[in-house]
Amino acid sequence: MTYFVRQEDGWLFNGSTEATEGDATWQVSYQLIVDSAWRTRRASVNLRVGDTASSVVITGDGAGHWQVDGTDAPHLTGCLDVDLESSVLTNVFPVHRLAMAVGESADAPAVYVRVAELAVGRLTQRYTRLPDDDVGQRYDYEAPAFDVRCVVSYEKSGFVRAYPEIALRVRLGGETARSGYPLGDAAPVAPSHTSGRHAV
Repeated sequence: MTYFVRQEDGWLFNGSTEATEGDATWQVSYQLIVDSAWRTRRASVNLRVGDTASSVVITGDGAGHWQVDGTDAPHLTGCLDVDLESSVLTNVFPVHRLAMAVGESADAPAVYVRVAELAVGRLTQRYTRLPDDDVGQRYDYEAPAFDVRCVVSYEKSGFVRAYPEIALRVRLGGETARSGYPLGDAAPVAPSHTSGRHAV
């Protein structure tokens, strides 16, 4: 579940994901701030596995320089997005930021936060915009580190509609973010049916 609100210079997102993998149940809660150009400026992520809790705070200057828990992270230089393993919400940010036309491609390296111990690293990603369908935009998405290549589709509201084998967005009571408006002013995002690794 994610709640979001428009700010003077961007967007604020607060959300959480819960899942079970094997015998372990985990919960990730997060607060994300993106600026008006859809560059991630701050990510505060909290993980609870049983009785064990951990957290990480990532801050960016919007020009590709990052700190992790207050320490400079030069290996992340050049990234403009934070990508959470625990949520496909963060696949929304580069698509809005890049604003590609059909047929265009772009690399979108991201600061990647894994569920396991909230490890932070660099993830190489590439998006290629495909022709839209009758619901919204579609992108060929590549993440070579995980041998992933698939088509991710989006609603006209801007949210991820389907990420194969990962997440499918569902509507509660038939409601969703307002079509044609970039994410709406303030509303809940319906929880997704997921594989146990990602959720919106």
